[in-house]
Amino acid sequence: MPHISIVTIGTGSPVILIPGLASPRAVWDGVAPALAAKHRVILVQVNGFGGDDPGANLQPGVLDGIVADLDGYIAAEKLQNALVVGHSMGGLVGLMLAKAHPSDLSRLMIVDSLPFFAVIMAPPGVDPTPAMVAPYAAKMRDGIVATYGKPLSDEMVAAQTRGLALKPSSVVTMSAWAKAADPRVTGEAMYEDLTTDLRPSLATIATPITMLYPWNAASLPKAKADAFYRKQYAAAPHIAFVDIAESAHMVMLDQPEAFKAAVVAFVEAK
Repeated sequence: MPHISIVTIGTGSPVILIPGLASPRAVWDGVAPALAAKHRVILVQVNGFGGDDPGANLQPGVLDGIVADLDGYIAAEKLQNALVVGHSMGGLVGLMLAKAHPSDLSRLMIVDSLPFFAVIMAPPGVDPTPAMVAPYAAKMRDGIVATYGKPLSDEMVAAQTRGLALKPSSVVTMSAWAKAADPRVTGEAMYEDLTTDLRPSLATIATPITMLYPWNAASLPKAKADAFYRKQYAAAPHIAFVDIAESAHMVMLDQPEAFKAAVVAFVEAK
């Protein structure tokens, strides 16, 4: 496919796992085998991440392309009642899929993603818009793209991944993934992630959503996380919240057992 590749394991009802920015499908290694005991697990990888050829992802329209490829795959495979789990950018893709093709999925789990990612970068009291964010996002994109063909220094990787994981081992794993990703794809995908605002569409998305979010005592206490994520998804008509303690954005690396339990519970829920 132009924008993604897919590997499947197991048989049964379909569960589609979509990784986040610069992450390979290996981000799901801690949970996929458990799901595959009863389900057909569809492991997505964005072309250009995980060392793959970038394919069509060297052009603008990466996120829309991923959604189109997923919709085409679901139709071609005649998948029924698919569950979708998306982390970070993959969660945004899941929301985009639910908006554009609601019959493609029956339920959606979003792992630490927002309807409009740029809200976390806005000054207090400022409600950002895509137009407001676009110049900053373009500068970020161009800076990342400019590293193509050059060895990424540890300092550059650290700047990209700072604060996204708590455990030192999680940081090491995530840094290796960031280095393996094609920065031309990472840059464009980040730009699109930052400038896509689904807040106006939330109220129209009928797909039941489970929103899984992290918190940790050091930088994002539970009460603050509870309030923040509930505010961002307040307009969603069918939403449940699940939190995982002492983790950062890379929940599956910081708290693998708790994360696996939460995803399995979501998949097995009736």
